[in-house]
Amino acid sequence: MTPRTPVALTEDEIAAVRSWVIHEDAAVIAFAKPAGLSSQGGRIQAHTLDDLLWAFARSNGKRPELVHRLDRDTSGVILAARTKPAASFLGKAIQAHRLTKTYLALVPAAPEPAQGDINVPLVREEIGRESYMRVAAFDTKGAQGSRSRYRTLAASAEGALVELQPFTGRMHQLRVHMAHIGRPLIGDVRYGGALTAAGRGAPRLMLHATSLRFPHPEGGERTVTAEPPEDFRALAEAMGLNPHP
Repeated sequence: MTPRTPVALTEDEIAAVRSWVIHEDAAVIAFAKPAGLSSQGGRIQAHTLDDLLWAFARSNGKRPELVHRLDRDTSGVILAARTKPAASFLGKAIQAHRLTKTYLALVPAAPEPAQGDINVPLVREEIGRESYMRVAAFDTKGAQGSRSRYRTLAASAEGALVELQPFTGRMHQLRVHMAHIGRPLIGDVRYGGALTAAGRGAPRLMLHATSLRFPHPEGGERTVTAEPPEDFRALAEAMGLNPHP
C-alpha cells in the first residue's frame, strides 16, 4: 500500500467512522457510508472516508485502503482492504467482475417492463469543472461498454422502489442508465431526477448500496449488507413503498 501522510482526526471523527463498521476481520473492513461523505478526493475541503481510515492505522503506520468507491451522495456498503495482499486480491476480483453489488433506488414511476437489462455504452464528458457521463453510440471515441440490471420491487401512485445491479463499474453508471430508460433517480439533479416525491423534497440522490457479495482473500465468499438510512426510508414510506423489500 502506498505510504501516505497521516491525517489528524478528531475524537468525534474517529467515533463516527468506527460506528459505520458493519463487518471486520483480519483481511477486510466494510462500512455503511453515510450520504454526503466523499469516498476519496473531491474538491470539498472536508475529510473523506479515505482520510478517516487513519482511525484504523496500525503501529507500523499502515492502514486500510478502499478497494472501490461510491458517489458522495450515495449511501451504503463500501469495502476496504486491511493488508496489501488483500488489496491486491480484491483489486483482481474487481477487474474480473467477481463482486456483486446490489443497490436500492427510488424512481418517479415503475420502469416498463418491470425488470430488464440495460446495455448501452457510456462516454465521459467534462463540462466546466464537472464530469458527466452520457449514453453514446458504440463507435463513439472513448465510449465504454456498460451493463446494468434493474428489477421493480414495489410500486405506488407516487413512484417505485427498484433494485439495481451494475455488471460494469463506470462512473455514474446506474444513474445514467436509469435516466436513459426514462426513470432518472429521485434527487439526481445532474441527470434529470425529480427534486420532490409524495409532496416532499428529496433530501439527496435516492441511491443506496444495500449489499456487496465478494470473494474473500482467505477463501470463500462473504456478503455484507447495510440497511437503508433514515432519509431513504422516510421518503420511501411517504411514497407508499416498503423500504425493506
